[in-house]
Amino acid sequence: MADKIIIFDTTLRDGEQSPGASMTREEKLRIAKQLERLGVDVIEAGFAAASNGDFESVKAIAEAIQDSTVCSLSRANDRDISRAAEALAGARSKRIHTFIATSPLHMESKLRMTPEQVYEQARMAVRFARKFTDNVEFSPEDGSRSEVDFLCRVIEGVIDEGATTINIADTVGYAVPELFADLISTLRQRIPNSDKAIWSVHCHNDLGMAVANSLAGVRAGARQIECTINGLGERAGNTALEEVVMALRTRRDFFDLEVGIDTTQIVPASRLVSGITGFVVQPNKAVVGANAFAHASGIHQDGVLKQRSTYEIMRAEDVGWAANKIVLGKLSGRNAFKQRLQELGISLDSEEEVNAAFQRFKDLADGKADIFDEDIHALVSDRTVHHEKQEYVRLVSMGQSSEMGESPLARVTLWIDGQEETHECSGNGPVDATLKAIEAMVPSGAEMTLYSVNAISGGTEAQGEVTVRLAKGGRIVNGVGADPDIIVASAKAYISALNRLHSKSERVNPQIGTP
Repeated sequence: MADKIIIFDTTLRDGEQSPGASMTREEKLRIAKQLERLGVDVIEAGFAAASNGDFESVKAIAEAIQDSTVCSLSRANDRDISRAAEALAGARSKRIHTFIATSPLHMESKLRMTPEQVYEQARMAVRFARKFTDNVEFSPEDGSRSEVDFLCRVIEGVIDEGATTINIADTVGYAVPELFADLISTLRQRIPNSDKAIWSVHCHNDLGMAVANSLAGVRAGARQIECTINGLGERAGNTALEEVVMALRTRRDFFDLEVGIDTTQIVPASRLVSGITGFVVQPNKAVVGANAFAHASGIHQDGVLKQRSTYEIMRAEDVGWAANKIVLGKLSGRNAFKQRLQELGISLDSEEEVNAAFQRFKDLADGKADIFDEDIHALVSDRTVHHEKQEYVRLVSMGQSSEMGESPLARVTLWIDGQEETHECSGNGPVDATLKAIEAMVPSGAEMTLYSVNAISGGTEAQGEVTVRLAKGGRIVNGVGADPDIIVASAKAYISALNRLHSKSERVNPQIGTP
């Protein structure tokens, strides 16, 4: 039997540290359940000590997940570890992941601690965490820039205290594959008790080498990879789960390693995370990008038609892409719709959510001849299906007029906290006029830092998916809207973002320094 690689997903913790990617408890729970369907071995549910919201999210995920280990991050102090242990109390399988910086730069400039103090703190943290679970992971933050002698001493010490996983963090994406592999090999060879722990790698993508560094670490003996869906993460992101998993699977002849991932759930997971966070997947993104299995060159098309393996090293269906459009229309029943959701790996939490998604499907089918799987994903990814009573603002109706040489005019009617209000406004274009009319009725004072349009499927009938990012007072929120009318989609996205700004459950994104 080939060795198994443990897939440790940190989308809900490190991924959430992307500015604007902060999620509510319900959204994190939806993603966690999809990660469980995906077959992720360890789900890092959050940083329980970061906020009450994160604590409640970790707690809810720990109680809901049955088939994956649930993990909480903690700094190397008793308070963080106790908070993590409390949040994880209901987990069927749990892990505490504690960390402290070990590079000279971090110890001196950030921690203001001597190496001896860091060494003692690391040992005490692992010793304390072991009181709550025998599954303890330790990370030397900024490990790739740490001095090897000191790193060896710290890691030997924490393994002596009972750490079962040692995670080498390339926190700032500084490593290159050859040197990173040498570091892992050196540590494993020099540390006397290295065989008593599983070695892990956690790589950031600042130089575009996170996946390459992770795979190099695996070749050097690491047996856990820390990664995120779509490579989501602070700055340039983290190692992309879909890329390392498919690299290990496609090149098993080279790696000779097993992964326990159900790869057909990769695309559904990618779409769910993209929809909830508002971070659109670039078309040429490996594995999950819209163009990942597209062939425009005549030579390539001819080769694929004759034999797919001429230009395809993976099958689209193996990662969850569906080639066929959904055979449903406005006369289709609810049971057929539910069956298709199941085939697409989409799980809704209640009959109320299914009914709401089905009604949106029927509304779309009235105006769009062909309904694609991508359309279904957009319908059900309405970012945690909100009940009307929970929405501060809701779009009632809208219209606009524009002619060449004339200023476009938009008329928007909103339901605002129980009352309807209508406003007209002109703008540089119909979208600008519409959003100005909304802002006039619901003055947020927020800065729009992102407006992005993405076609969900091909053709002129395609739904447009719009992402709007608003920033106010250090708070960053995303709103996403989908509709065949791109101006309506824009209004939906802007209103979604306004509701998030107004919501008390949407918390400030945690920006605590972490691996």
